[in-house]
Amino acid sequence: MTRKDNLLNPTRSLFPLVCIVLILSTCCSDFPCCQASEVGPEKCLVWGPGLDPKVVLPVRYFIIQAVNSAGKNFTLSPGKDSFRVKIVSLSQKEHVRIHVPLPLDRGDGSFLMRYRLYGSILKGLKVEVLYRDSHVAKSPYTLQGPVYHEYCDCPEHDVPTWQSIMQCPAEEPQIQRDFNAFPSIDLQRLLQEVPQRFSNRGGLIHYAVINNQVYRRSLGKYTDFKMFSDEMLLSLARKVRLPDVEFYINVGDWPMETRKADDDPGPVPIISWCGSTDTRDIILPTYDITHSTLETMRGVSNDLLSVQGNTGPPWANKTEQAFFRGRDSREERLHLVTLSKKNPELLDAGITGWFFFREREKDLGKANLVGFFDFFKYKYQVNVDGTVAAYRFPYLMLGNSLVLKQISPYYEHFYTHLKPGTHYIHVKRSLSDLIQKIEWAKENDAEAQAIAKAGQAIVRELVQPNRLYCYYFSVLQMYSERQTSRPTQHPDMELVPQPSDQSALCSCQREPQIDDPSRNKDEL
Repeated sequence: MTRKDNLLNPTRSLFPLVCIVLILSTCCSDFPCCQASEVGPEKCLVWGPGLDPKVVLPVRYFIIQAVNSAGKNFTLSPGKDSFRVKIVSLSQKEHVRIHVPLPLDRGDGSFLMRYRLYGSILKGLKVEVLYRDSHVAKSPYTLQGPVYHEYCDCPEHDVPTWQSIMQCPAEEPQIQRDFNAFPSIDLQRLLQEVPQRFSNRGGLIHYAVINNQVYRRSLGKYTDFKMFSDEMLLSLARKVRLPDVEFYINVGDWPMETRKADDDPGPVPIISWCGSTDTRDIILPTYDITHSTLETMRGVSNDLLSVQGNTGPPWANKTEQAFFRGRDSREERLHLVTLSKKNPELLDAGITGWFFFREREKDLGKANLVGFFDFFKYKYQVNVDGTVAAYRFPYLMLGNSLVLKQISPYYEHFYTHLKPGTHYIHVKRSLSDLIQKIEWAKENDAEAQAIAKAGQAIVRELVQPNRLYCYYFSVLQMYSERQTSRPTQHPDMELVPQPSDQSALCSCQREPQIDDPSRNKDEL
């Protein structure tokens, strides 16, 4: 066909253009290039605790929200490498030891910026956030010193001030619920009863915090996991003055105290990482998310921040299957594999390690390991209990897949904030309705995506590092307020020292506080 023919036949001449328009309108929801306009650096938003020098965390972080020149937030990525961040000392005479990786693209128009200090800075820091070569929002940001690093032992003595700086919530519903059974705590009764009842049941650590020093003794055979409770208590004590408190932490899997509040004798307050509907333990954030928070950008590869930048392809490009990989730590996981074999088009499930049900490996096979970030190539994630609550749950929720969670008697510290049908989808304990729920999700794609987004958004708030520190402190504070006598450093307790290597050195600029003699009274 000649050019003349095209001009004489407008329908034919417009046909390629119509096709292009239709293709672009169809793809617009999935490609950043279709999002109206260029990033407007001055319109972008930047916020978060990493811009406040008073917020001391192992890894500081803040959010960059991409906004276009018309003032509209991007809802998809404007490009993985859109933003750069430079952090330098305010004083040329002061060397800053710092790790500043690229911002993590969260795929929704926002970026998570992390940085870890390896030394404290007295004069302060300058933070530059750049789009190409233009400053973003109110960049550069000035963090007036001192800016303390993680291992600087320099606690804030005024608790309300610290809680305000950390933006701690006024209350946590799970903490309130846990302490309802313990209006008062008799330390002498615990000393007599707890070792006798629980020391032969695995791992129990008896702690006393006195004058912001941590002491402990181990009870039971399997207490190696005390390293996780040690490191968090020490980290907290470097940041805020802890109340004098004496307590017992269960470092095993299962919660311990089965007595009900109205039993005689009543329950005793055991602190655990996981709760259940038939026990009365007081719950702390799990050792897993606590350790990952302390070791972000250092000792762990999967943590609550890095997962946010590794959530796989956009929703529309994910594989429309439910996915599971894990150990054989609960029988329902084996049933999950059977369901997968019967419904391979809906469910991809496999056991990667056999220990509890080795006799079933021959029938069900052993699946290859899959990197955790690759889980999010799939639209639906199946969360089934292990020995207790599956500690992968918060990580799955931080992805942009829909989580199908088995109904469970076990829970972590943040579950009370979540609602099935709003933040995730409930599945019967037997998994008998799992296939039905997957089919529902496929047939109701927009609603499934909305639930996944809502779950991701709330868990981003609930498990961010400052909230974990607030939660730990609130448990210790409420416990201390219920003690009826003074905590004791018992003769068989050992001091858990703060790190003493070169990385712990810093110049604390806070005014030293003289201990109030009234702290030593018998009744607290």
